[in-house]
Amino acid sequence: MRRRVLLGMWWLAATAYAEPIFVPLRAVAPDVVQEIRYRGSDNFLGRTVTGYEQGECLLTPSAAKALARVQLRAEAFGLGLKVYDCYRPQRSVDDFVAWAVDLDDTRMKRQYYPDVPKSELFAQGYIAARSGHSRGSTVDLTLVSATARQRPASVIGEDCRRAPHEGGRYPSLTMGSGYDCFDPVSHTRYPHLDETARHNRLLLLLLMESEGFSNYDKEWWHFTLVDEPYPDRYFDLPLSGSVSQEVP
Repeated sequence: MRRRVLLGMWWLAATAYAEPIFVPLRAVAPDVVQEIRYRGSDNFLGRTVTGYEQGECLLTPSAAKALARVQLRAEAFGLGLKVYDCYRPQRSVDDFVAWAVDLDDTRMKRQYYPDVPKSELFAQGYIAARSGHSRGSTVDLTLVSATARQRPASVIGEDCRRAPHEGGRYPSLTMGSGYDCFDPVSHTRYPHLDETARHNRLLLLLLMESEGFSNYDKEWWHFTLVDEPYPDRYFDLPLSGSVSQEVP
């Protein structure tokens, strides 16, 4: 049966194609933790990113349902998922590009790209003018432990290569680097990880691949649904507004 959802259904207009549909992840997988980093200042820009008027994870229905199945698989290990980013408007990607070409803005360098010159972020594959996130079937995420959810956590502002504990009630498992760490240590198969981080990355990879997601090898946290419904489209509706619609 289809469910009617009042919160956060976005319809994106398309010219010569059928209208694409994005759904709020919490309507499909309410137990997935959401920590949308670009809504606040804990990100490599150090501010809210253009287009993130709300901090809500939106995905295509097929991606959201696949992620719900990953969550169920993770729960069998006493774990769960935490998403950092889902659908990303093209205007947000444009904001990243504008920031990357402003070589004078290095406020967040020590935390997010300590060893990579800002001028090389494009060449090294960390920033691009187009993103799979704008197609609605790409997600940035990590694993959290069900038993750690009440532990206060700590450090914002440290070198991302030291994999600091994250703030909030849902600290992630050790992954060998922080989220959005522009450094080789973030490559999924970085060879110098300790055993715990290597194990956790492999588990996340296997869980996601088991439900049809593929990893971007320069970012352990970045996955795209292989059979995504809009592989050649890039959408630009900001993360704001809500419409009452049905979840397919």
